[in-house]
Amino acid sequence: MLFYRYKDVIEEGDIVMVYIGRQQMKLVNVTLGEVINTRYGHFEHDKMVGKKYGDQMVGAKGYGFIYLLHPTPELWTVSLPHRTQIVYTPDSSYVIQRLNIGPGSRVIEAGTGSASFTHSFARTLGDQGKLFTYEFHEVRCNEARKELERHGLLAVNTTITHRDVCQDGFEIQGEDIRGDAVFLDLPAPWTAIPHLKHVISKEMATGICCFSPCIEQVDKTVAALQEEGWTDIEMVEVMGRRWEARKDMVRDISDVVKRLKDIQARKTQGIEGRRVVKLQSETATPEPNVSYDSGNKRPASTEEDQQKQSESESKEVSPSQQPPSKFQNLGKGFNPFGKGIRVREGDESYAWTQVTKIESDVKSHTSYLTFARNIPTKKQPEENV
Repeated sequence: MLFYRYKDVIEEGDIVMVYIGRQQMKLVNVTLGEVINTRYGHFEHDKMVGKKYGDQMVGAKGYGFIYLLHPTPELWTVSLPHRTQIVYTPDSSYVIQRLNIGPGSRVIEAGTGSASFTHSFARTLGDQGKLFTYEFHEVRCNEARKELERHGLLAVNTTITHRDVCQDGFEIQGEDIRGDAVFLDLPAPWTAIPHLKHVISKEMATGICCFSPCIEQVDKTVAALQEEGWTDIEMVEVMGRRWEARKDMVRDISDVVKRLKDIQARKTQGIEGRRVVKLQSETATPEPNVSYDSGNKRPASTEEDQQKQSESESKEVSPSQQPPSKFQNLGKGFNPFGKGIRVREGDESYAWTQVTKIESDVKSHTSYLTFARNIPTKKQPEENV
């Protein structure tokens, strides 16, 4: 199964992105008899067959779980083995949009590296497009070739070449490249720019993007682009921020007023209760001297004492005069916003509205993107003499 084709049900031989945790994902080829061992248990490949992409899979012993996700260039970017610095999704998505790359485009990529951006290009180009990617480091080139072949990209629209394009150029024997978009992720892109005129399209405008981490590289790249006749030169820096979409509780001014009145009433009730307790303690009379029966430890009582006790018990005591118990649960009173209690987002007992929130911190710098365009000049027909 290919990276840029989608399907619902997993079959033997398919590629599955196994989501183990937020910081751990693993790409596997479904092979009968194989097992994935994780800290949450082991998971058999046989049981993946027949499941749908996106399903949760429980471990063989009934505990622990993983998610079976469809492979995409974005997921591959965050899980691939790093051989070099890679181009992350915020940069790669902007480059593809800015260079107007789509199905049927012909793209030249120099600096395959870990093949992160290569997967994004291949997915975007589709069956009719063509990607020519170059890597000067032989070991990295061979590793990238194995991954691209395993993911099914070499069989459709991708050609990888071991070449130092800064010295030897981009031409491939037997290939008519005619690139309409160029991406250079090189230490010295200004040395490769002069070779591009032999492989870019002569019938349509060609866009270029040079990925450079240092501003000094940008300066030299711009000079080389101007010397080779490229126009519309512009440098861009992409700074990523996350947007959070969530529900927020609707707060009304009338509810606020009711809440404040409730707090004031409960405060007054507490002050009054403490005042009653203090008055009762101040007016309490000391117990008179009492005598005890010789046969027990209880004080001897007279008929007059028993009569007074029965009369006092028969009197109804006003609730307001009763001191509040120290451990009495008074509740939370009027609480329209769930303050102090855990409220599930979207709880129907409360009113909600959709809101968005942006991160306060901007992600750190990755690289500068230098864009330019090459407009081919049409040859004027010779006038008949």
